[in-house]
Amino acid sequence: MNSPFAQVSLADVHQDVARNIVSLRQSQDLFDDLTDDPAAWLLAQKVEAEVRPPSYRSHTPIIDRPFEDAAWFNAILWPFKHWQASRFSDGSFGVWYGSDSVETTVFESAYHWYRGLLCDAGFENGTVIAERKVYRVACSAALLDFRKATAEHTDLLHPTDYAFPQAVGARIHREGHPGLLIQSVRRRGGENVAIFNPGVLSNPRHHCQLTYRLEGARIVVEKHPGETWISAAVAELG
Repeated sequence: MNSPFAQVSLADVHQDVARNIVSLRQSQDLFDDLTDDPAAWLLAQKVEAEVRPPSYRSHTPIIDRPFEDAAWFNAILWPFKHWQASRFSDGSFGVWYGSDSVETTVFESAYHWYRGLLCDAGFENGTVIAERKVYRVACSAALLDFRKATAEHTDLLHPTDYAFPQAVGARIHREGHPGLLIQSVRRRGGENVAIFNPGVLSNPRHHCQLTYRLEGARIVVEKHPGETWISAAVAELG
């Protein structure tokens, strides 16, 4: 069998991709749960600003930058600062995942929420609610296109065994490629990007808020409270 890299071409990607993360539907001020004293808030903000790592140069007016900084960190920088094992990483480096559509992010994130969190914690039979936030993020890069390679190298899309894709990801990381393009495992017809270099991502924008609700053997997703948008059987998630 040939190496999957022998069947890879470059995909010139210049488009928005969707990033789905854990969030709250109604956010709070950063320090208002620590104290009721406004003077203490100012001191906490000063300390936070002094220890915050520099991430990028911004052209946004300074009065709006706290919101931009939060979006940048949450939507882009987080996985590069908090490494975790995933399909294309063994946990020794960070990989950022995004999808071609919000719908694809729902099936991807619902799988990991249910299989990787609720089942492990013994909550798979109850009613559980989680809040998610979706960002649109600009991606501009020549990505390794693995979509044809998956026909021969089916383990790239194995639903649970990540050993082979992690080996592929290790080579991509070692050789300094910005990322890859591949089919979604959790949603038929969907596509994902795995990004190894945050420099190819920019302009994070809040797109929508979602509520996930586990109801027996189904996960119900709401864009607006009380209105079902997607309903999926957990057995369909892979």
